[in-house]
Amino acid sequence: MSQPLAHLYRDLLRELRRSAVAPRKANRAVASNLRSLANNYRLSGSAVVFQDLQNALLFLKSQREYKVLIDRYNPLVDLTAEERIKATARRVGLDMPVEHKSE
Repeated sequence: MSQPLAHLYRDLLRELRRSAVAPRKANRAVASNLRSLANNYRLSGSAVVFQDLQNALLFLKSQREYKVLIDRYNPLVDLTAEERIKATARRVGLDMPVEHKSE
């Protein structure tokens, strides 16, 4: 692989590992597709394929940053509906009433 292509490919794999749900477990299908794109560029030398690889890298970085920002500024996104209601009530200084349990 040429120097810029090797650097771009390593950056893509690094971002793919960082964005994985399980720690440091990249999706093998996506990694193999990225490798085939890199090989395609190495064989053809097409600027379009290199630009596609750069766009994929930018997309992975942007998605990771988006996830960080959503978690930071919208902490209620991963809660259930009931938990979200309780957290919203606590935010404005209210407590949810204790529900009566019939026996």
